[in-house]
Amino acid sequence: MIKTAIKCVARKLGYVISAYDAKRDPLAIRRSLFNRLDVDLVFDVGANAGQFAMHLREAGYDRGIVSFEPMSAAFEQLDVAARQDQRWMIRQCALGAEESTSEINIAGNSWSSSLLGMTEAHTSAAPESAYVDKEVIKVDTLDSLYLEYANENSRPFLKIDTQGYTQQVLDGAQESLGKMQGVLVEMSLVELYVNEPLIGEVVTTLYNCGFVLISVEPEFFDPNTGQLLQVNGLFARA
Repeated sequence: MIKTAIKCVARKLGYVISAYDAKRDPLAIRRSLFNRLDVDLVFDVGANAGQFAMHLREAGYDRGIVSFEPMSAAFEQLDVAARQDQRWMIRQCALGAEESTSEINIAGNSWSSSLLGMTEAHTSAAPESAYVDKEVIKVDTLDSLYLEYANENSRPFLKIDTQGYTQQVLDGAQESLGKMQGVLVEMSLVELYVNEPLIGEVVTTLYNCGFVLISVEPEFFDPNTGQLLQVNGLFARA
């Protein structure tokens, strides 16, 4: 009776109260997978201010992390976040298909920044994500940097959150991808960045590289229509 009353009040305030279920908690799912795969090094591609790495630490992961972030302002925040963590390394660059310099579009909310153009579907769903500036950045490949952080005994995991630039990151990781125990990647259901691969293409690419899809986490909805636009896909080595 009391539980029902509390839930009714919460719903009127815009909240839903439910029992905690570890099987549906993204952090718990990742922690379980990391333990099962014995992950000892995470390549955090598209780190922004270090949000993903901090979530890993909150989930209990205490082993190596390498975070890559190209934008100067975000990298400064990343540097502060990682400064007291000896197992968290950072590098100021983007990862792509080849080593180069390029121009990144800086979004008003920072984390939507991309090397690709943004579509109307994205700006309509999140006006604060519109581009406000540009910055020249360095682009490296994961293959060229992999051995600076890993060795033949490493059990690495790859996280890609590069706002539509997923295929380029994978193209530059053709050798190192085969060493990954798992992958967490942002996937779009509609085109949010110009010429980005959509979810079906990303899943097929990773399946062809020997991974299976473990879970899907809803990430970005259009508040105007309720349509799901982006998810995070968690993959493990088959």
